[in-house]
Amino acid sequence: MITSYRTLAAEAVGEVEDRGSRFLARIAPTDSEEAARAVIEAERRAHHDARHHCSAFILGPDGRIERSNDDGEPAGTAGTPMLDVLRGSGYRDVTAVVTRWFGGTLLGAGGLVRAYGDAVRDALSTAQPRELILAQMHLLTVPHADAGRVDHDLRSHDVVVTGTDYGQRATLHLAIPPADIERVTHVVAAATAGTGSLQPSGERWVERP
Repeated sequence: MITSYRTLAAEAVGEVEDRGSRFLARIAPTDSEEAARAVIEAERRAHHDARHHCSAFILGPDGRIERSNDDGEPAGTAGTPMLDVLRGSGYRDVTAVVTRWFGGTLLGAGGLVRAYGDAVRDALSTAQPRELILAQMHLLTVPHADAGRVDHDLRSHDVVVTGTDYGQRATLHLAIPPADIERVTHVVAAATAGTGSLQPSGERWVERP
C-alpha cells in the first residue's frame, strides 16, 4: 500500500536548443487527467505559433496512469523519452509539455529523443518537491476559549492541523500518519488536560510536516 509520494510544489520550466530548434518544457503538478490535459491545452494556446506540443504525464500516488503524445513527431521520439524522464524522477501527479519551434534542420530520431528528454530534465532541475503522506483524519472538539491554545500546542509538537470549524464548540481537524497515532493521542491528552478525544473521520493525502 502506498502511504507517501513525491510531487511538485509548483510549476517549473526548462529549455534546450539544438541546431536552431527550440524546445521549451513546462512541468506542472496535476492530480487528474482533466488537469493534465488543461495544462497541455494551455501551452498549445500560449504558443500557437509552434509546430509541436508533445506531452507526458504520470498520475496517482502509485503512478498507475501514464500517457504520452508525440504530437506529430516521429513515433517514440518525443512523448516516450519525456515519460521515461518523468518515471526516473520519482515524481507522481506531474505533467510535462515540451513545445518545439523547428529551426530548419532535421535532427533525426536520436536527436529528437535527446532534445525532448533533456528539456524535461532541465525543467526538473529547478523543480521544488512536495511530499504527501496518507494520513488518518481525526476530529478534536474543544471549547472556543481553548481552541487557539490547543491549536498552538498541537502544532508545536508537529501535529498537522488542517483547519478548525466553529459551532457550539470548536472542532479541530487533525491529519495523523498511522504510525503516529499513539504519540498524538498523548499530545492531545496533555493539551486538553485529558478532556479531549480523537474522533476518526476518514483518510486524506496531506503534505508532510
